[in-house]
Amino acid sequence: MYDLKNYIVTPADEWTQLFKRTSGWFGGDGIFSFSMTGVESGKIPLDSLAIYFSDTFIGDVVKGKPQNYSMVHNSFAKPLKDNFENRDLNFYYRTDIEGKPTSFFKPKMMKEDSYFFWLGDGFVNIDIDSSIYIFAYHVQWTGENVFDFKEPGVSILKIKKNNPFPFKDYQQMITPFHLEHPSWGYVNLGAGIYVNTDWAGAQYPDGFIYVYGCMDKDKKLVVARVKSDKFESFTDWEYWDGKNWQNKSNNIAPITNNVSNELSVTPLNDGRYLLVFQFMGISDTVACRVGASPWGPFGDIIELYKTPESANGLLTYNAKAHPVLSDPKNLLISYNTISYDFWNDIKDDAHIYRPRFIRLEFL
Repeated sequence: MYDLKNYIVTPADEWTQLFKRTSGWFGGDGIFSFSMTGVESGKIPLDSLAIYFSDTFIGDVVKGKPQNYSMVHNSFAKPLKDNFENRDLNFYYRTDIEGKPTSFFKPKMMKEDSYFFWLGDGFVNIDIDSSIYIFAYHVQWTGENVFDFKEPGVSILKIKKNNPFPFKDYQQMITPFHLEHPSWGYVNLGAGIYVNTDWAGAQYPDGFIYVYGCMDKDKKLVVARVKSDKFESFTDWEYWDGKNWQNKSNNIAPITNNVSNELSVTPLNDGRYLLVFQFMGISDTVACRVGASPWGPFGDIIELYKTPESANGLLTYNAKAHPVLSDPKNLLISYNTISYDFWNDIKDDAHIYRPRFIRLEFL
């Protein structure tokens, strides 16, 4: 029941090359995708698709090295409607009054102005006036190294339907979804979202939005859910405790482990669910597990792909699937790349920090 049979995995070079750029946007991570129609499977209008990133580099690249560059904390991309057969994208970032690049989304209502957002998964909620909801982690640097940071909270960004892309106006909703567990540490929900509704195109809709989180050094997977029309009512959320759904967040329990801080849950055609992740968050292995439901149980780890960038000294992390960029037989999967000495390495190679893509083809 938990096996994945009759498939092949190949590099999706035509997608990877889209992000090897020499002007404007030239690097970023945290890539998520969604359709502004709310539909997450089937044929999706091209002009409804959007892709967003967390930390992003803007500048020029000359002979492989960045020039006159800066970093912002989130950005967007959108397919070019007339040229999607060639996989063309337009990239978007905000500029300040001096014309310098800046982030689209910045924390409001925060005690310190030194925090910024890393973005989690997002979706369009047809049942709440087709508003866009994106999870946003509160992040603060704690040192000079690339892994010196803390994430003490999580907000949800709400973008109303009549707000035109690329979304100048938004509402920040402070949430209770930074969960502290006495045994396992903390988790910020929003690592992945599965929209199990009829309007999203789910095969077996139950009307719930499933929201996942990655907890502790063992990379435990946890899940909460809420009816789509109650998404903003945080007291209506339920948490899986290993046996039942209940409303006490401190009873949340792992459903599996060894996942990554960004991931995806995607329905298979036979009624099962595919959990895609990077093994242990940062490793050379893009992996998956097959589950009986959106909350499991999930089977053993299936190794899908060894990332060649790892053999060249880069760190690969946070693999996830992109159903809105896929077709029923070919699931597009991304992963990110970075290095340990990132702040120095990026000066010599502008292309070490960008998404890479593979394709999972079901035979």
